[in-house]
This record gives sequence, structure tokens and C-alpha cells, in this order.
Amino acid sequence: MASSKSVVIAALIANGAIAVLKFIGFLLTGSPSMLSETYHSISDTGNQVFLLVGLRYSGQAPDDRHPFGYGKAQFFYSFLVSVLLFGIAGWESTKHGYEKIQEVLAGHGGHGGSEFVTIAGQTFPAVYVNYAVLVGAIVFETYALLKARKAMQKQIERNDWSGYREAFRKTADTTTLTAFTEDSIALGGAGIAFAGIFLTRQTGDPIYDAIAALLIGLLLMGFALALAWENKRLLLGESMPADAEAELRAIVADADGVEEIVDFRTVYFGPKRIVVTADVNFTDGMSGRDIDDAIDTIERALKDADDDIQSVFVEVEKDGKPPVVSGDGSGRSE
Repeated sequence: MASSKSVVIAALIANGAIAVLKFIGFLLTGSPSMLSETYHSISDTGNQVFLLVGLRYSGQAPDDRHPFGYGKAQFFYSFLVSVLLFGIAGWESTKHGYEKIQEVLAGHGGHGGSEFVTIAGQTFPAVYVNYAVLVGAIVFETYALLKARKAMQKQIERNDWSGYREAFRKTADTTTLTAFTEDSIALGGAGIAFAGIFLTRQTGDPIYDAIAALLIGLLLMGFALALAWENKRLLLGESMPADAEAELRAIVADADGVEEIVDFRTVYFGPKRIVVTADVNFTDGMSGRDIDDAIDTIERALKDADDDIQSVFVEVEKDGKPPVVSGDGSGRSE
């Protein structure tokens, strides 16, 4: 949790400062890609606020209305981030870039900004402001991305995943995933904007700047859709990855006294909150005390195997009839 929060705070500070600088660059030069980048950074800044709210809200203790806690709040707010990233930054940037391309093709491609600016008595081309802002953005975003990457790398090593692609599909820490994705897109967007502005400056053709604005929007929309899809799976109550669930199932199957696993289920109730349920047939002749002890052993073994498992419920099946004994998550039976 602390790691996720530090990642989000780093991104919030970076994006807030960058949004102001990009807007100043747009006002001075009228560059369409700088306006797209301004939309992007404003959206990212708001998104970090949503993520912090999700982190705070998800930390509330379980209560009668939410017996498994508020962990899914992070999934919900991360989903909102993806929607806002698509709706505000992606769509507005794409629309703006497309309109500017049409203007250029129609022969109305001037930026309308200042050709030169004077700062501290020194006059120089206004486009240099954009260069300076984008270089600063790249530095800020690189810093934020390195923090997010470090947090993602810890998850990859902890879960023995093959790399970022597998982590993107399997992680339940949507806050870190969202920050990592946003920072990656922001770095790519700043690079595209720099290239478009540079080519326009060198060739005198504003089409490159306009195309850069469109590409930034399309980049944002594509990643926003992917991020929304990843959050959707967790909001709907996804189980653990099949390989991880199979390992837990094997622990139950190998436990003393277990004759057969009738059903086995896992579900995420937060980034580090997994609930496990198992319907089990125990060996004939076991006493109630023996079954109690077996359930205690199963619960300890499952929690030792994965620190994210918060609750374990074991229900006893007997001769195909409804459960007659159930664990309450503390290893005890009724």
C-alpha cells in the first residue's frame, strides 16, 4: 500500500507541474500537440487524485455492510481513471489533432502563436519554450516511471512472472498498474510532441505538429481501453490466475484427511485481499475434532502459501448432501 501511494504521489506532483508548463507553451506558440499534451497532463493530474481517494477509501476496516473490506474501491477508482483518460485526454486530443490536420490541408495551418518571446531581456524563438517544457516533462515522467517500474518489478519478482506483459494480465494492484501505464504513455506522448514540433520547425510545414497531436490522442485512447479492460475483470470478481489457484488447490488436496475436493474458488476483494472457499469431502470415520484440526491446518497452509489470502472458508461435504460443517475463516468449524 505504501509503495502504491508513493508512486501515485510522485506522478501527481510531476503531472501537476507539467500541465502548467505545457499550457504556457501552448499559449506562447499555439502548437496543437502542446494543447494535446496539456489535455493529457490535466487528465493525469486529476487521475492521480482519484487513485489517492481509492487508496484511502480501500484502507477502511471491514464492517457489517462490507464484511470483506473496501479493497475493491481501488478497482473502481482505477476504472474511472481509464474512462477519464479516454474521454477527456484521448478524445479531446484526437479531435483537436484531426481538426488541425484538416486546417493544414485546407491551407489554414498557421499556429497563431508568437514567433519570438522575450524573457529577462533576451529574445529567442518561442518554439524553444516548447522544447524546454517537453524536455522537462520527459525528465519528470522518467522519474515517476522509474518509481512505478520499481513497484511493478517487485510484484514480478514476488509472483515469479515472466515480465510486464504477464504482470499486466495478472496483477490485482490496479493503482500501481494505472500509474505505470499513465507514466509510460506520458513519456511516449512527450516524445511524439517533441518530434512533431521539431519537424515542423525544421521544415516549416505545420502538418507534422498536427499529426503529432492526433497520434497522442490515439495513443491515449488505445491504452485507456486496455486499462479499462484490465480493471473490469477485477470489478466483476475475478479469481486468481489458473496456475496460482491450482497450487492452492493442490495444498488442500494433499492435506491429511482430505478425500476429495468437491469445489474450490478464489476471488479478489482488493489488491492484497483474496478470499478462498473450498467444499471438501473428508475421510470417513473422522471425528468432529479431527475435522476441526484438519480445517485449521488447511487454513494455515493456504495463508502461508500466499500472504494476500485474508480469509479461508472450508465447507464439509458428506455423501453428496449439503454442507454440514463450515469454516468461518478462522480455521474453526460449526
